[in-house]
Amino acid sequence: MSAAPTPNATDGWTVLTEPLTAWGSSPVWRGIEDRLYWLDTSVGRVWRLHVPSGRAEAWDLPQPASALVPARQGGWVLVLRDSIHHATQWRMPTQRLAQAPFDTRLQRFAAAQCDPWGRLWVGTRGEGTALGTGGALYCLRPRDRVHPELALARAGVGTTDGLAFGTDGRMLYRCDTAAAALHTLPLISGGHWPVQLGMPLPLWRPDAGEPMPGRPSAVAVDSAGRCWVALHEGARVVCLSPSGQVVAELPLPACCPTGLCFGGRDLRTLFVVTSRQHRTAEELASHPASGAVLAHPMPIPGLPPATYWD
Repeated sequence: MSAAPTPNATDGWTVLTEPLTAWGSSPVWRGIEDRLYWLDTSVGRVWRLHVPSGRAEAWDLPQPASALVPARQGGWVLVLRDSIHHATQWRMPTQRLAQAPFDTRLQRFAAAQCDPWGRLWVGTRGEGTALGTGGALYCLRPRDRVHPELALARAGVGTTDGLAFGTDGRMLYRCDTAAAALHTLPLISGGHWPVQLGMPLPLWRPDAGEPMPGRPSAVAVDSAGRCWVALHEGARVVCLSPSGQVVAELPLPACCPTGLCFGGRDLRTLFVVTSRQHRTAEELASHPASGAVLAHPMPIPGLPPATYWD
C-alpha cells in the first residue's frame, strides 16, 4: 500500500501518509533502509514507510502488540499483552523471549524502550477494572540465552504509556497518560545487573486551564537532553528543558499524537504517529491528519534508536 502521493504541508508539518492508523505507537527510524516503522496497536499491525518513495507496507500480527523495538542484528522485538517476542526479520515468525510474570487478567505489558546497554525496559498497565492502578517496570537482559531473565525493576509506578532514556542512559522518562504526567526515574545501577531504579519524580504536567491541555502519551529525547512530549487530545508536541520547563511547542493537524521519534539521515526530523480511534466526526474534520504519520524538521538532532542486544 502506498502513502499519499504528494505529502501535504501543514504549519511546518509534512503529512507523509493517508490516515492509515487507528492507534499509532512505537515509531522507530531505521536509517539503513530510509524507513519508518510503527505499530497500529488496535489491530495488531506493523507498518513501515519508505520515506523517499512514500511506499507503505503492512505486517499483520497474530495478536495485537503494544510496543515495537529494534534488535541489534536487524530484527525486531514485539511486546504483546502477555509476552515478549523476537523476530529475526520483517514478516518472519516470532520466538518468545519471556512470559509475563503477572496475572494478565489484571494487567498487561505496555510501552517499551531499550537502554544503551542493550536491555529492554517494559512498563505495564491495568486491565478492565484495574485500569489506572498499580503498574510496574520490568527489565529484560540482553539475549545471553534462549529465554533471558526478566526482572521486576520497580512496582507501583502507575500506567506506562511512553518511555525514553536520557542522553547518557541514566535517566528514564515515563509518560502516564491516565495521570496526565511525565515522570523521571534515575537508573542508579547504570549498565550493571541487577538493575536499580530510583523513586519516580514528577517532571511536568500540562496546564489544566488550557483549552486542550492534553495528556503525555509518548516522549523522545534530543541530543541536547530536552524531552519532546506528545500530548494525547492536546493536538501538539511540547519541548521540555531538562528541568521541566516548556521551551517550545508545535501545534499538530492531528488531535491525538500517540508516538514520536527522531529520524532522517541526520536525525533532524521529528516523526509523529497519531490516532483516530474514538474521535468524533467534528474532531476528525478539524484535525484531518488524525491517523496519519507526520514529519517536522528540527534544528537539533535526536538520539539514534537504542537496540535490544540479541
